[in-house]
Amino acid sequence: MAKTQPKTRPDRHAVTFVSPAGEPSTPGLDAVVLDVIGRIADKWTLLVLEVLAQDGVLRFTRIGQRVGNISQRMLTKTLRQLEEDGLVLRTAHPEVPPRVEYQLTALGESLCAALCGMWTWAFEHQDELLRLRAAATAGQEEAKA
Repeated sequence: MAKTQPKTRPDRHAVTFVSPAGEPSTPGLDAVVLDVIGRIADKWTLLVLEVLAQDGVLRFTRIGQRVGNISQRMLTKTLRQLEEDGLVLRTAHPEVPPRVEYQLTALGESLCAALCGMWTWAFEHQDELLRLRAAATAGQEEAKA
């Protein structure tokens, strides 16, 4: 029986980034940008970052309360990844019972400042977005009828 060769994906991605000055990016920078997007572009990570940006130093349970509807397992996973990436500082105080607090690092604060533009954009366009979504839903319902 002949072996089939595994399909390989090209090393090059379809997106080519351009600097604010209009200069083309490098493959190394593209890799960093894609890695950052891949690590933070999920619902829980963005919400945890936002909670810490708003409230500063918080304990695990309080972060979960502020985020809302996040399981302990997912919150633990999210905080560990943010800590590994250098975006969150975890401080364990040698007390009984143990007290662990989380806060953004300077790197995390700078990322949150960059993400603030997304929240601002959503705020400024919320009426239009809701109107367009309602129109799309109405169009889908008419097509079914």
